[in-house]
Amino acid sequence: MPTYIYRAMTDSGLVVRNRIEASSKQNLLKTLKSNGLLPIDVEQIRYIGKQQKKAKKNITDIQEIMKNVNTTNIGRSKPKQLSTKEKINLYFAKSEKITSRDIIIFTQNFYLLKKANFNNIHALDTIIQSTENISFRGILEDILAGVEAGENMYTTMEYYSNVFPYIYINMIKVGELSGSLTNSLQQAVKYLEESDALNRKLKSILVPNIVQFVLLLVMLFAGTLIAIPTIQGIFDELGTEEELPAITLWFADVVDVMIAYWYIPVVLLAIVAAGVIFYINTPKGKYNFHYFKYKMPIFGDLIFALDFSRFLKAMLLNLRNGMRIQDSIEVSKNVVKNYVMLSMIETSINNILTGTSWIEPFEQSGLAKSMITEMLKIGMQTDLAEMMEKLVEYMQIDIDNIMEKIMKVLPQVVYAVVGVVLIFFVLVVLVPCIQVYMGNFLFSAYGV
Repeated sequence: MPTYIYRAMTDSGLVVRNRIEASSKQNLLKTLKSNGLLPIDVEQIRYIGKQQKKAKKNITDIQEIMKNVNTTNIGRSKPKQLSTKEKINLYFAKSEKITSRDIIIFTQNFYLLKKANFNNIHALDTIIQSTENISFRGILEDILAGVEAGENMYTTMEYYSNVFPYIYINMIKVGELSGSLTNSLQQAVKYLEESDALNRKLKSILVPNIVQFVLLLVMLFAGTLIAIPTIQGIFDELGTEEELPAITLWFADVVDVMIAYWYIPVVLLAIVAAGVIFYINTPKGKYNFHYFKYKMPIFGDLIFALDFSRFLKAMLLNLRNGMRIQDSIEVSKNVVKNYVMLSMIETSINNILTGTSWIEPFEQSGLAKSMITEMLKIGMQTDLAEMMEKLVEYMQIDIDNIMEKIMKVLPQVVYAVVGVVLIFFVLVVLVPCIQVYMGNFLFSAYGV
């Protein structure tokens, strides 16, 4: 059984070091984590025969020391007292969030090393040494241990589906199964960067407007609960004949009813939410929900175009590696998560088995543009890989055009919603405040 030397951090911040036997590096990492130790590095001892071992003057052999010393017991009698700053740094280091940027940097580095003809083990080991995020480093060490044990990378990544996106894992899977991991990594880098850019664009539009929308709602309810009763009290005290606007009185009554019977809408919303979640988790409900994603306003065309483009890119990658069309489709379907798209792909595979066109399900769905299906048909008559390469370029242009439209339409929709709330706020709260400011109610109060 191989022997390893590891360094790990305890809950108290103490770094311990020990020599231990384990069946594999992956099992040792899991054992350390289950015992409350945060692995820093694990190194397998490589045994050297006595005749090959050279004496080193004035240098102590660390392996000779580790044979007789177990440093896990050092310092336990007098545990190190951490300063407040060290405790804070330790807490954030152990619970450091893994961001999309961490995954992008890892994928970029891995792609560059693979392009430089590094093998997977050497590439992963090199990246781990330069990874600063402790949480992410631990995951990469698990992946490395799996690769050293003869497993594929995606096998370990599937255990960390909360870190690596589903599509990303399946891109790696397609690359490993088709023998073109470098190309898959290149696609993964592009996918992650495009997704990150898209998220930033959407956040730049949505976040400020959502914040503004929420603040307007808070001001609306706060004004109704505080300002309106105060103004009504002034009117009643002076005995004026002036009245608050009808819309203000109506909304004040609505707010009073909502406060008195708040549990009714909460229960109704909870029931509706539970019903929707239950329905979506059924096979029919999940299919209908995924179909809605493709047909929804504003984002539907973009979601379908991204899924179909991703599927075609994976299929093109497999065709270039000499796969048959059926095998290429079978492997490429792993990059798709939408049930509607998966059903079309499964029907396409069945059509190949029965001797009919595999393009027909996409054409009959009404979701794929005629330009796409016609290019695929021409590719079947000429060179499918070459035509699919052109089709992928066309779909990328189409995705960019859809994105441009969304960036124009989305702000207008958000501004319209915020504008409606703002107008309602003016009518309900600001108009009564203006009445008080103008002081016209005083004339009525004194009979003038």
